Amino acid sequence: MNAFAALLDRLAYEPGRNAKLRLLADYFARTPDPDRGYALAAMTGALSFANAKPALLRMLIAERVDPALFALSYDFVGDLAETIALLWPAGGAQAEAPRLGEIVETLRTIGKHDLPRQLCVWLDALDETGRWALLKLITGALRIGVSARLAKTAVASLGALAPDDIEEVWHGLAPPYAPLFQWAAGQGPRPAGDDPAPFRPPMLAHALDETALADMAPGDFVAEWKWDGIRVQAVVGQGVDGARVVRLYSRSGEDVTKSFPDLAEALDTPALAGATLDGELLVMRGGLVQSFNELQQRLNRKSVTAKLIAGYPAHIRAYDSLTVAGEDVRALPLRQRRVYLERCVKAAALPCLDLSPIIDFADWPDLARARKNPESAGAEHDSAAIEGLMLKRADSPYLPGRPAGQWFKWKRDPFNVDAVLMYAQRGHGKRSSFYSDFTFGVWRNGAEGPELSPVGKAYFGFTDEELKQLDRFVRDNTTERFGPVRAVAQTLVVEIAFEGLARSTRHKSGLAMRFPRIARIRWDKPA
Repeated sequence: MNAFAALLDRLAYEPGRNAKLRLLADYFARTPDPDRGYALAAMTGALSFANAKPALLRMLIAERVDPALFALSYDFVGDLAETIALLWPAGGAQAEAPRLGEIVETLRTIGKHDLPRQLCVWLDALDETGRWALLKLITGALRIGVSARLAKTAVASLGALAPDDIEEVWHGLAPPYAPLFQWAAGQGPRPAGDDPAPFRPPMLAHALDETALADMAPGDFVAEWKWDGIRVQAVVGQGVDGARVVRLYSRSGEDVTKSFPDLAEALDTPALAGATLDGELLVMRGGLVQSFNELQQRLNRKSVTAKLIAGYPAHIRAYDSLTVAGEDVRALPLRQRRVYLERCVKAAALPCLDLSPIIDFADWPDLARARKNPESAGAEHDSAAIEGLMLKRADSPYLPGRPAGQWFKWKRDPFNVDAVLMYAQRGHGKRSSFYSDFTFGVWRNGAEGPELSPVGKAYFGFTDEELKQLDRFVRDNTTERFGPVRAVAQTLVVEIAFEGLARSTRHKSGLAMRFPRIARIRWDKPA
């Protein structure tokens, strides 16, 4: 555990990608199984422990530290794991520090009633960094600036593999990944996947730099709408008993089939046997795409009722085919995969499955007009659920990751509104010393005249220097305190950029903003 803790500590303070990669590769090369496999699982989000909740950790520290001291410390540090790690009394049991593999395997089997005592034994045996790493591990909140892709790239670097090679076999494996490490190091065969409906790594797009259009030939690209849903991969495989196996995966490879049983049942049709479709998961009602806020009603549901299914009918708008009748077609050009996709969707003839339409355009100015006004390009009322455009090379193969020069997303310009800063709260982690979470409002006519109504929160969009300026403003202009929240003099205007609005009963204003962020601090404007 000490080696893993030291790795996390180094990674958390290392800004450079290549340096992070070297740290990871070195750790994987010198750490034995199963520790390195569980470390990889932790960094790729493949570990979860049902009984290790923050409430349990709060209870344990409350038995050892004065509650007022803990509250003050947590308010200042801003991170639960770090606060407990620093406050945990030293000089406990002098047990040997546990290994990472021992911790993970124990957490998988230990009962709820035995867990508190075992956590105390481990915390007593570890130093501050080890305690911090342990608490981060069990709560699933590493946040060390390492993506799953970077961790897999480090594994590939152990031998002659490419990161995409790791991606291809990843979703058929389980921690601690011993066969994967052996293969990567050239000491074993390629891990065999026996999943009848496997996830395949998605192809991703780069944000379009509009200045690059001058060097791009319009005839080389296909344009589609960028729908405001979530990326989904629908796989209809065949099990060992000959029965079809339907799975729905998110972009990251999470199996979300149980949240959409209506879609899984509909896709279980002979016309889609052996097909893997890439598309957008949406809510459709009356033939129209609904807002993302509607889709959120279906996401991350542990139980799905008939009323929920009827009220928020799920839909897949397909834009690519990865396999057809069990044959992998990812190496074919997009234009040919599109032909297969059209045949597949037509043969299925399902109300919950349709094609993402291709946009006709003569040149880039023509397409820019469509981006600005989707209705003019035939999007009809669906335009409310359109984020912008996708540009894809017509001859592009389907490559995992984000290959250069193949696919681009050209998002619509955000909406903007001037709002007034009302409240602020300190951030977490590296921002725990700054007021960085801001609530803002807009004016409305109240019973006693104009009043500010809170309409959203933002905690990014500003530079480090602007964060210091905002923090100074909050400290110098505090009017009231509500626990960790400060009310400030309502004199500072901030320009808020956001992607859209939806009605919401959960917010006092009745509205919810999509992706609000501070675009500019308007020191020059009167509130």
